[in-house]
Amino acid sequence: MPLDIRKLLDGAQGRNYALHEEHVNPQFAKMLKAIGYDRCYVRAEGPYLWDEKGRKYLDMLAGYGMFNFGRNNRAIRDTLRDFLALDYPSLVQLEAPLLSGLLAQELKKRVGRGLDIVYLTNSGTEGTETAIKFAHGATRRPVILYCERAFHGLTTGALALNGCPSFRAGFDPLPPFAREVPFDDLNALEDALKAGDVAAFIVESVQGKGIFMPSPGYLAEASRLCHRYGALFVADEVQAGMGRTGRFLGIDYDENVEADIVVLSKSLSGGYVPVGAVLTRREIYDAVFSTLERAVIHSSTFGQGSLAMVAGLASLKEMDESHAIANAEAMGAMLRQGIEAIAAQSPFIKEVRQRGLMIGIEFQRPASLALRTAWDMIHRMNAGLFPQAVTIPLLDDHAVLTQVAGHHMDVIKLIPPLIIGEDDVRWFLEAFEAVMRDLRRFPGPVWEILTKLGSFAVASRTRRKVA
Repeated sequence: MPLDIRKLLDGAQGRNYALHEEHVNPQFAKMLKAIGYDRCYVRAEGPYLWDEKGRKYLDMLAGYGMFNFGRNNRAIRDTLRDFLALDYPSLVQLEAPLLSGLLAQELKKRVGRGLDIVYLTNSGTEGTETAIKFAHGATRRPVILYCERAFHGLTTGALALNGCPSFRAGFDPLPPFAREVPFDDLNALEDALKAGDVAAFIVESVQGKGIFMPSPGYLAEASRLCHRYGALFVADEVQAGMGRTGRFLGIDYDENVEADIVVLSKSLSGGYVPVGAVLTRREIYDAVFSTLERAVIHSSTFGQGSLAMVAGLASLKEMDESHAIANAEAMGAMLRQGIEAIAAQSPFIKEVRQRGLMIGIEFQRPASLALRTAWDMIHRMNAGLFPQAVTIPLLDDHAVLTQVAGHHMDVIKLIPPLIIGEDDVRWFLEAFEAVMRDLRRFPGPVWEILTKLGSFAVASRTRRKVA
């Protein structure tokens, strides 16, 4: 008898946070409660979520950019359902799976750039680990360069390339091959490459932490510098890829980027089955998988699972048929124009950074004495607390799910599904305008919430010091 999943869910509804506090991640559950994000979602469709009380939310987070084509996309789901009915074999291991070959073929059509071999993974961080191994194996050099603020995953090798100290803290010693360079600084990159020991430079085409974009021509010139000094250029497209920026890849804004490795994941899964891909040049592959004896020198048990390959194929088809890339460009421009209009009336908004549906809104210290005093008070309590003054009321008062863009950053981030429409954009803009208007009231309810959160943060730091 199959598991009655509906009965199981109905019987446990509302116990999400109690179960997590007891069995899964107690600190994360407590953190969500502290910021008022402890919702129990029971339904999802497209760019929307519904909680157990029936309230509808606009999802501007998209599972950290995983649901480019919306949650529970019916076309992808129906393809997976049809495939399951075939009783098709998967993960025989000692075979060449048909579906992985078909997915690799489709990816090569879209990426181009002479990248003619595809290694299939389960996640973005596994793609980073693969790129590290390929770079070391192909160049026999020790150093991997990465940028400040970089995020390439949280497994040990990827963590060594993480530009955020908060993620790295407590996990020393990390692998010694990593070396940081400033983002968007060609002189610093060349100085690092001149040492002659660099295997590769890995960089996001748009940095996910804070939504920082390079200057025009930076990525192309960075790739040329890498090749001049014998290093590989690795483009991390895990979040920026698959159409999010209004192009298939973020590096597609500059056709002169000479990439040696491209890493994809997240929305390639359609939000259903984890899958990723690392595309590289044949000579790099040949240097790693150099003999018959080394044919499985880098491998993963679940790396070419049939269901994951189908999810990838269906996601690519849905991307094309839904015109998601063109919509990302159009809706991203509409959002930017609306946010900039609000910024003209807000003392808190410093800058809007946008490429497609990858948007960062940075805040600043206001000019008026009362608001400046409130800003300073909150920052003394916790350097990364202020953006919660935006994200919390967006969720509580307007049912819009967003996120803070990174540790100790006065930035919020919007990475909604690429299939949002004009009504969704207006929903967000009306909510955001109301929140920014309320922030001008000091004292006021939002500042009271921040003060409570700040006091909690100070108390937590004190407890840690005592311990």
